[in-house]
Amino acid sequence: MNNDDQLRYPAGKFIPKDSYTADELKQYIDTIEALPKEVEKTLHTLSQKQLDTPYRDGGWTARQVIHHISDSHINAYVRTKWLLTESTPVIKAYEEKKWAETPETRLDPLISIELLKALHVKWTSLLRRLEPDDFRKSFVHPETGKHVTLERMVAMYAWHGEHHVAHLRIVANKP
Repeated sequence: MNNDDQLRYPAGKFIPKDSYTADELKQYIDTIEALPKEVEKTLHTLSQKQLDTPYRDGGWTARQVIHHISDSHINAYVRTKWLLTESTPVIKAYEEKKWAETPETRLDPLISIELLKALHVKWTSLLRRLEPDDFRKSFVHPETGKHVTLERMVAMYAWHGEHHVAHLRIVANKP
């Protein structure tokens, strides 16, 4: 992995599996549940200057990363609800880069952390109450045409949170 890849993927790239055990899913749900506290804890290590510092050249600022996490996880929660309530729905994709540039992403990142706290209580409470077969339900991604199971999405969003907390830690170590 070259230096740019190390900055892009400090937690490594997400490598999906064909299926996940109940223990793995529990661990991923626990990771998702813990994310808001990890983001908040890392936020408190950042100066005002660091909040507006990108984690790499051409990358988002720490402030944008925090707002992105809540935007992304809102979409994940909605996708969870769709695949549980519809038969293999085609989801709505979104332009995450453009979302990271909308005006509210310049606001205090605590706004997104508070949103993330409530969202993750609701999302993880739902995930913990599902039956094993529910995790094999899927949606279709409109850009790739691929079916994505809930179990894969849960694994991916556990990784996604760790991925972006690692970006925040890169910024925290910059002067």
